[in-house]
Amino acid sequence: MAADLLILGARIPDGRLVDVRVGAGRITAVGPDLAAEPATEVLDAGGKALLPGLIDSHLHLDKTLMGERWVPLPEAPDLAGRMAASDRVLTAQDRRPTEERATALVRSALAFGTTALRSHVDVKPSIGLSALEAVLAVRERCAGLVDIQIVAFPQDGVLRAPGTDELLDEALALGADVLGGIDPGGFDGDVEGHLRVLFRLAASHDVGLDIHLHDIGHLGGFELERIAAWTVAEGFQGRVAVSHAFAIGELPPTDAARLIERLAQAGVTIVTNGPGHRATPPVTQLWEAGVRVAVGSDNVHDAWWPWGRADMLERTFLVSYRGALRTDRELLRALDSATLAGAGLLGLGPYGIVPGARADLVLVDAECAPEAVAAHPPRLAMIKAGRIVAREGVLVDAAGV
Repeated sequence: MAADLLILGARIPDGRLVDVRVGAGRITAVGPDLAAEPATEVLDAGGKALLPGLIDSHLHLDKTLMGERWVPLPEAPDLAGRMAASDRVLTAQDRRPTEERATALVRSALAFGTTALRSHVDVKPSIGLSALEAVLAVRERCAGLVDIQIVAFPQDGVLRAPGTDELLDEALALGADVLGGIDPGGFDGDVEGHLRVLFRLAASHDVGLDIHLHDIGHLGGFELERIAAWTVAEGFQGRVAVSHAFAIGELPPTDAARLIERLAQAGVTIVTNGPGHRATPPVTQLWEAGVRVAVGSDNVHDAWWPWGRADMLERTFLVSYRGALRTDRELLRALDSATLAGAGLLGLGPYGIVPGARADLVLVDAECAPEAVAAHPPRLAMIKAGRIVAREGVLVDAAGV
């Protein structure tokens, strides 16, 4: 029986030059000399780098201004001001609907080789579930092209915005996959109360947690310790992520090492976007301690952040640059954070370029995987479930997206 797709002469991350055989959306064989076997479609990689599909572990589809004419970034002195400014921008009368803007961002991510993503979506009293409903529609529209996991994100806090816990409960019942949180101490002013609500709701819906943590210094470190403690006490090991976690990169070395060990014991994942203006989590130290590190875009061209196109190789380059990751081994580890670690976080099952794994792949105009991270060059082809859905950065066979 012919394979659905046969990829010839690809350089995979372990350095081997191989052929890759795909059937029924899965990789069925990896090795030399598969060319003699019949296939419905053949892709000649020409020795270029073939990577596992890229995974964006932290995105905000509902906030993007993709597809709009350029909107100047509003000036705001603090977090509260930026939140208010973002609301004004997103509710402007001439603004395109959330579903259209989110779809434009998904199209950009797809063209750059993202095959799965986790989007935080605002759930708050001022807008109710409207943003969630829009992104749920985008998820349905893009099914088969990209896996979209949705986090119900309480942007205005859990305790300081009355009624938010009920909305989060509704959001999870409606189809959100993960429960979010935000700065239990610095934003909500009650670390234990915030975490109590989150873990109670997560347990009742049997979902994981992904908590935004911007708080810096010792407050941020204390919050991370409490998240780790709650994770163990509630039996949520391996089901909790903390996004940003700037504080780990600011603590004294001894304090940071102790905290990292607690995060490792609790199975807490750290998600970073390698921001240029804040301390970044020390990825090498986290890896060495056994903490899973994933990478995400965070805000992409919106009222919070004017940059980006949801290019995960570019983002992995930035994480590598901020983390002083120079060697091939280090660059490959960074790539793992944008592929294998993200797959683990999103629960995608067997992943990578091995038999039995999902045939989610991206062919890059590079000689090897480390070069793909360092140079983040053009994507030559993007493959989802064994089907070529983009060539040379242009979507093919993606009607309606």
